[in-house]
Amino acid sequence: MTDTNSLSKSAQSVQDALSKKGIKFKVVELSSSTRTAQQAADTIGCQVAQIVKSLIFRTKETNKPILVLASGINRVNEKTIEKNVGEKITKADAEFTREQTGFAIGGIPPLGHQNSIDTYIDEDLLSYEILWAAAGTPNAVFDLHSADLQTLTNGKIISIK
Repeated sequence: MTDTNSLSKSAQSVQDALSKKGIKFKVVELSSSTRTAQQAADTIGCQVAQIVKSLIFRTKETNKPILVLASGINRVNEKTIEKNVGEKITKADAEFTREQTGFAIGGIPPLGHQNSIDTYIDEDLLSYEILWAAAGTPNAVFDLHSADLQTLTNGKIISIK
């Protein structure tokens, strides 16, 4: 692990966003990749369900970014998200994702984005006390209490299945 005194630029920006929220979570950079939920769980030593997957979608009509924070074991039912959003969505490509969040796919954190993004939180994440989320790079993560996820993101808790 790397201490926060020498975080990469992207990981440091997530640490700064956490600090601005007044919460003392610590971003760590790991020697192994945490790009996928399974890789993250294996590296961290937790259940895949405790991994917060940050998935960016794009609304088809208004071109708005939508962030879905899903449990690592769940697949997102796009129809369910569309009902909540009020229009059809499509998975965002790498360029749109970076434009909206400031981060590359595989390291998107649940907060600290370049633009304001409507966020939806998988209700299944709340059944775990501790969660792990990406922190700006495919190797950076931070842990948090599930009870803090909504406060950090201003997200709406829904069933994503």
